Amino acid sequence: MNLKDLPIDAQPREKLLARGPAALCDTELLAILLRTGTAGRGVLQMAGELLGKFKGIAGLLHASADDLKGFKGLGGSAKRAELIAVIELARRALAEQLKERTVFSSPDAVKDFLQLHLANRSHEVFAALFLDSQHRLIEMKELFRGTLTQTSVYPREVVKHALAVDAASVVLSHNHPSGSVLPSRADEAVTQTLKAALALIDVRVLDHVIVTQGASLSMAEKGLI
Repeated sequence: MNLKDLPIDAQPREKLLARGPAALCDTELLAILLRTGTAGRGVLQMAGELLGKFKGIAGLLHASADDLKGFKGLGGSAKRAELIAVIELARRALAEQLKERTVFSSPDAVKDFLQLHLANRSHEVFAALFLDSQHRLIEMKELFRGTLTQTSVYPREVVKHALAVDAASVVLSHNHPSGSVLPSRADEAVTQTLKAALALIDVRVLDHVIVTQGASLSMAEKGLI
């Protein structure tokens, strides 16, 4: 069944225009973007299956072009391109917010930004938000991949990039693919190592945020910085 075959009140597009986007569930919003389903499978069913496969909106926002290509109904390039474009727009919108305002005036935006970039990675990724003297975002850079240890994170590279972008402070971040948001002893050790290294060039470590799918933890809030 196409969207146009549904009763007017049930059609997501009309419902959105009449009641606003908050009145729609995730499946309905995604159905508007997909527009049509496939033979024997309506667009709402397709949207629901897509969210199920990627475990919700958060997972879908981290899907790659190859991930989407493997889903029935997205083999063609047009719909995949539209979804990828929406995902990238979401990332850029959050980045613009952090570049225009003090990062710590909107901690939820910081966590949302990091969730969008790191939470659903299948491997551990260490990144840093490099900030100016007003604590506005200059750049986010993924620096290292793999299990986080003092030997796998190179302070020299973090210091080098902080100097290159003239950062005044940084927010460190990495993901835990295991699903546990609690910091390990290695996490704490790496944080202190980087804090000491960056202090030599007068760059402050403001926080270290650990993210998993659907959760995040600020080490600064826990008194670990």
